[in-house]
Amino acid sequence: MDTEAPHTQRGPSSPSAGEERPRFAFSRTGRRTAGGRPLTWRRAGVLGVICTVFLLLFSNFVVQPFLIPSRSMEPTLEVGDRVLVNKLAYRFGDQPRRGDVVVFDGTGSFVGERPEDNPVGSLLHGAASALGLAEPSDTDFVKRVVGVGGDDVVCCDAGGRVAVNGVPLEEPYLHPADAPSAVPFRIVVPLGTLWVMGDHRSQSRDSRDHLGEPGGGMVPVDKVIGRADWIGWPLSRWTSVGGGHG
Repeated sequence: MDTEAPHTQRGPSSPSAGEERPRFAFSRTGRRTAGGRPLTWRRAGVLGVICTVFLLLFSNFVVQPFLIPSRSMEPTLEVGDRVLVNKLAYRFGDQPRRGDVVVFDGTGSFVGERPEDNPVGSLLHGAASALGLAEPSDTDFVKRVVGVGGDDVVCCDAGGRVAVNGVPLEEPYLHPADAPSAVPFRIVVPLGTLWVMGDHRSQSRDSRDHLGEPGGGMVPVDKVIGRADWIGWPLSRWTSVGGGHG
């Protein structure tokens, strides 16, 4: 008697006992899928939304790209540069220092209070500017800190330089065609505020232009959004911004 059990036939694609099915499969369209499920447009859209929300949160709390819209900070920053603004730089007790390049909200110091715009348009523009895809709000500015609270800032001394507390500043970042300032001034910076100027002094509307206005051109420290630490784009200009003086 033949006691051997007959062999059962298997199709070539049927897994044998103990074999593990592959985690990834290919759909009929040739797209790789996870767990055999096709990557549909809906799933791709959900992933896109999650990535966008993550980038917005990261931009809002950690590092924000900031598109440079004007020539006021040349040659340090050029029109079209996207700088990476470190929002944690002053979050844990540190204060802006002389020479720091900062981004700040100029509402109440450089520009007056303005009525609310269309909320939907403001939201979309805010999201685009937070990702560095659109120009920043016209209330946001990027300038260099020249004086901090308590400083006596004068221009110009006998050598034609800006002096802080009687010490002339070395300003290698200045645009080569500019003098330190064509506008003479002497101010004492109130505590809790900053005196800021652009590196391209002849093309910069900064603290000097608001001397006779409420606030006297001073920027409250609590209006500082963050410190511009790096030029992130274009890649050919990738470099640290750095401070100019102590």
